[in-house]
Amino acid sequence: MCGIASIFAYGPAAPPVAEAELLAASAAMSARGPDGAGLWLAPEARVGLAHRRLAIIDLTDRARQPMARDGGNLRITFNGEIYNFKELRAELAAKGERFETESDTEVMLALYAREGADFVKRLGGMFAFALWDESERKLLLARDPFGIKPLYYADDGATIRVASTVTALLKGGTRDTSPDPAGHAGFFLLGSVPEPHTLYRSIRALPAGHTLVATAKGVEAPRPFFAIAETLRAATRPDRGASFNARGVKPAPGQGEVPLSQALRSTVARHMVADVPVGVFLSAGLDSSTLAALAAETHGAGLEAVTLGIRSFQGTPEDEVPLAAEVARVVGARHRVVWIEPEDFAAARADLLVAMDQPSVDGVNVYFVARAARAAGLKVALSGLGGDELFGGYDTFSKVPRLVDTLGRVPGGRAIGRAFRVVTAPLLKRFVNPRWAGLFEYGTRVSDAWLLRRGLYMPWELPEVMNPDLAREGLAALRLPDRLAADVADIHEPWRQVQALEMGWYMRNQLLRDADWAGMAHGLEIRVPLVDADLFRRLAPWLGRAGGPGKNDMARVPGNLPAALLARPKTGFAVPMREWLAPGGVMPPGMHSHDGRQNNKVPGENSMRGWAGLVYRASLSRK
Repeated sequence: MCGIASIFAYGPAAPPVAEAELLAASAAMSARGPDGAGLWLAPEARVGLAHRRLAIIDLTDRARQPMARDGGNLRITFNGEIYNFKELRAELAAKGERFETESDTEVMLALYAREGADFVKRLGGMFAFALWDESERKLLLARDPFGIKPLYYADDGATIRVASTVTALLKGGTRDTSPDPAGHAGFFLLGSVPEPHTLYRSIRALPAGHTLVATAKGVEAPRPFFAIAETLRAATRPDRGASFNARGVKPAPGQGEVPLSQALRSTVARHMVADVPVGVFLSAGLDSSTLAALAAETHGAGLEAVTLGIRSFQGTPEDEVPLAAEVARVVGARHRVVWIEPEDFAAARADLLVAMDQPSVDGVNVYFVARAARAAGLKVALSGLGGDELFGGYDTFSKVPRLVDTLGRVPGGRAIGRAFRVVTAPLLKRFVNPRWAGLFEYGTRVSDAWLLRRGLYMPWELPEVMNPDLAREGLAALRLPDRLAADVADIHEPWRQVQALEMGWYMRNQLLRDADWAGMAHGLEIRVPLVDADLFRRLAPWLGRAGGPGKNDMARVPGNLPAALLARPKTGFAVPMREWLAPGGVMPPGMHSHDGRQNNKVPGENSMRGWAGLVYRASLSRK
């Protein structure tokens, strides 16, 4: 886990790459790589690579980056982990390759040398990299299938700049800070900035599961090599006679047996590969508890488990600590509990907002549990992120299809619903959340109903909470309802449509990005075994279909989790944001309730909207 940067002056009139710019970008990512820094600049100064190192695999200096091969013909700066690198290394060694390190980075270079850009399809893990190929004079960028690792670029028509964070690009020579209206509108709609947008028109996120090539001819459009929705569309429906049982999932004829227990144990074992200790974030949820139990099988006694306790929840039903402690006991883990007070949030808020890089309404709890894990001496921790998206743990999986099934029968459809919303919204917002004025307009198809339930604000609210001109331009450029609908086109089962949206929009744009910045703020690598392309492909034919596995099936795989945990209803991890934002729940000046009026009795959701305003303003102040 690291921070990477690259600059390629591909245009003939472009000025040479300035070493100072690369160093500035690298310095902006120092927290991501506290174990060392590296830089390479080509003799003619047309291309350069920089790296901040968090040493996880092969801790020796031989594995430092940027790493070279073939006398410098190939060079790479790489962020992430390739969990199947030992298998790939053995395969390459059998073909005559020789290796000088025990690192996954060297394996990537050897595989690229033999297979070219398509080698990314062979990589199992999380990754973002910039690879310079001197013989072809090209820069290859790539990002892992789910976008676990971030990668941003700015292309001014003559020079492309690349980095792990938006902040690093701004510090490393990107001058154009004009706003991207779609990025700004997207944040207020979803609570995070949807890729490929950022808050800046000149900076783009390389989409998850894509590569990009830059040569002297220019910067090509990103090319996909993996897509969540396409994987769901291509997943063959199992035979009606096949079913899920205690052993696992029995797939369609000809595919071989893939027990759920085997698939889960395999992904956890892969994610335990490291040359440093690996711990686990442990809440009272099924996802993290299952991972803790399976990780303990691989690790043996003494697995480090870290739980975040909210002091104001202590002794209440929202307190996750007692049940997490029981899980740690039965799996044989060393349990560390870190209690958070409102004062802790107040003291860390400024640093937290800087670490966020792009605005997000989530990630606060991850920031604190990552800080606790690093304080415990860990450099790697497993997170249960992705279990709800994989096995349908959110209420959106049931309530969105039910809403569409009910309202989809109403005559007139969206047109009548839009008229109803225009008439009723001004009145309803005085009594309830204004989004419900769009119930009939956004309740007739799954993608719209998902936005109605998941969105922070609805499109018609944006001119009241941000610059109206920017809102209108952003909504027109983003076309969010159309993009959501396109993502689920030809996925015929509503449950699986919701899954495509939860994975492709909420998980990818918010949860995974939050895990990255919150972990990297403390030099901690957060691994997500349930967000794994191989696991997803293996289970995709069954997910959301009769006979397929659910979260309780997942939690029964270890066989030793407490009955109280299995019986506990889905709650999610609560953070008392209203209490933390200001004593007594009063919003600070400039933070408003949903109808734009200062309000001393702020419901939880409106507190989240207030937090959204705060992080948005903090993001604007950093350019």
